[in-house]
Amino acid sequence: MRRGCRPCAGRVGLATSWQLAALAGIPDNAGMATSVSAAVDYDLKGMTAVITGASRGIGRAIALQLAAAGAECLIHTRQNEDGLGEVAAEMQRLGTAAHRFVGDLSGRDQQDQLCNEAFQWRPQIDVWVNNAGADVLTGEAAGGSFEEKLQRLWEVDVVAAIRLSRAAGRRMKQAGRGTVLNMGWDQAELGMGGDSGEMFAAVKAAVMAFTRSLARSLAPEVRVNCLAPGWIRTAWGQQASPPWQRRARQESLLQRWGTPADVARVAHFLVSPAAEFITGQVIPINGGLQQSRGFEG
Repeated sequence: MRRGCRPCAGRVGLATSWQLAALAGIPDNAGMATSVSAAVDYDLKGMTAVITGASRGIGRAIALQLAAAGAECLIHTRQNEDGLGEVAAEMQRLGTAAHRFVGDLSGRDQQDQLCNEAFQWRPQIDVWVNNAGADVLTGEAAGGSFEEKLQRLWEVDVVAAIRLSRAAGRRMKQAGRGTVLNMGWDQAELGMGGDSGEMFAAVKAAVMAFTRSLARSLAPEVRVNCLAPGWIRTAWGQQASPPWQRRARQESLLQRWGTPADVARVAHFLVSPAAEFITGQVIPINGGLQQSRGFEG
């Protein structure tokens, strides 16, 4: 016998479930599953989902991922109606229903209208994904002041996500089921120097903390989790300067940018029955973060 391989010497990872049950004194018929099921339930057929910010990037990928799994989806954009139309057309090709909503979620009237329209469209909403976020890094908004960018981020990324989560979550809790998914940032709790780092850390840390608290408020009927993507190659990543391109690869243990599809697959898992015992969690999606120093955003 090799050293360290004496019977019952802590090799739990190799024990079968019935062996563990026997060691714990639990009879085989005690209501405990004694075998691992090969069938993991990712099916979303018969479910309904709302995805904000769904016309491009991560939101688009999540919407199409959920639709491919069978969910009927209400998809939202602030103004990219052409992009939203393309997503809706792709959903129809997948054989699922798509309802479109266009509105600026920085205003409370539009937030309330979205929630009301969603539950008029389908009385039971099973999944609510708050993906919409203010783009302050590209286009006209990139030229704004720090204060202007922060205000826009706060209105859309924080206030809208909080109000929509609470409004949809209350209805889900009354119905007895549902799941809410918010969007954080993997470096919010670690910090990043520079204007962008300061803004996004403050905003996304607020969303992450809120998610943990809302999960307590809505349990046990509703699950609430938060994705925390790292360097994901969306519109900004595609046009980022060479130093940023190098940083994105170097800060991932897997040495590459993440993709919207990487995020969408995790979102699919978290809203599916396969994740029925997961709530109040912030899930990093970053290829393994190894933070660099001396680089400010």
